[in-house]
Amino acid sequence: MADDMEKTEEPTPKKLEDARKEGNIAKSMEMSAFVVLLVASVVIIFYIKYVTYYMEDFYRYFISFVGVEITKSVVFNLILKATQYIFIVLAPVFIALILAGIIGNVGQFGFLFTTKPLIPKFEKINPVKGLKRLFSAKTVVEGIKMILKSIIAFLVGFWLFFDFIHDMPRVESMEFFEQIKWFSDKAVILIFSMLGVFFVFAVLDFAYQKYSYKKSMRMSKQEIKDEYKQTEGNPEVKAKIRQIQREMAKKRMMSEVPKADVVITNPTHYAVAIRYDKTKDEAPRVIAKGVDNLALKIKEIAREHDVMIVENPPLARELYKSVDVDEIIPPKLYKAVAEVLAYVYRAKGMV
Repeated sequence: MADDMEKTEEPTPKKLEDARKEGNIAKSMEMSAFVVLLVASVVIIFYIKYVTYYMEDFYRYFISFVGVEITKSVVFNLILKATQYIFIVLAPVFIALILAGIIGNVGQFGFLFTTKPLIPKFEKINPVKGLKRLFSAKTVVEGIKMILKSIIAFLVGFWLFFDFIHDMPRVESMEFFEQIKWFSDKAVILIFSMLGVFFVFAVLDFAYQKYSYKKSMRMSKQEIKDEYKQTEGNPEVKAKIRQIQREMAKKRMMSEVPKADVVITNPTHYAVAIRYDKTKDEAPRVIAKGVDNLALKIKEIAREHDVMIVENPPLARELYKSVDVDEIIPPKLYKAVAEVLAYVYRAKGMV
């Protein structure tokens, strides 16, 4: 029993699908953040000329007020122009970041829209469970990961920054826009160095989240059995339903026996009831069949309703094996069945 309760089995497709509907999925925040940073960095690098152009334009606009009396109107115009430039420069970046956030998530687990995570749950506000989550293994791992990433990013950034300082005396003698270009070049180096660090952590975190999610979704053997019962139905109930269906089919079949023209028997083991309605069927039809006790019952009903019984063991066995109830007999048996029916019709004086 203990083995049945241990979560040693891989999660079933149904459990994974139900978890997905609930919003419970394997998701790496590190990977999402990395994609956002990557897109933002690429956009900024290719966008730098566009930004530089507007910065130069705004700079010229700003210095055009040198020597001009500062009034409320001038200040208002400066603020309005600065807001305009900020919007023009930042809007494409924000749009790119929004798209990157969507791609970073959809790329991990596909498109998913669910409101289930938004539904308030008591366990989420339960202080006892909150403390458990605060001191859980997952929280510890997240804390260690954040500390390691911060330390490594700081060391890489410090090393690069220390290297950049050696150029500062030369930068001081540069013109303003040359300084901007120098800072831009160094910023690109710094950005991609940081991205390299974040990429390594993102890949490791993505693999860890997948592993952790799969482990958390494991099932016990008993859970798999219970799920099977829920989806496929209780085997005992299904067996009972099949039994009832068989009994109903048997009753319908037995009710057709009185309408038969003849019952062909083995004589003890097989019994097959045949009816030939020339107005409806192109050939004789099997309306009931059975073996052993069911065969005896068919013959009993036939006798009660004066249905003629003919012994023909080979034909009875062949009819039972090759023709289902309510099916027309195959052409290969036409002659044999026709001879039996002719015998019956002669016996009843019908021909």
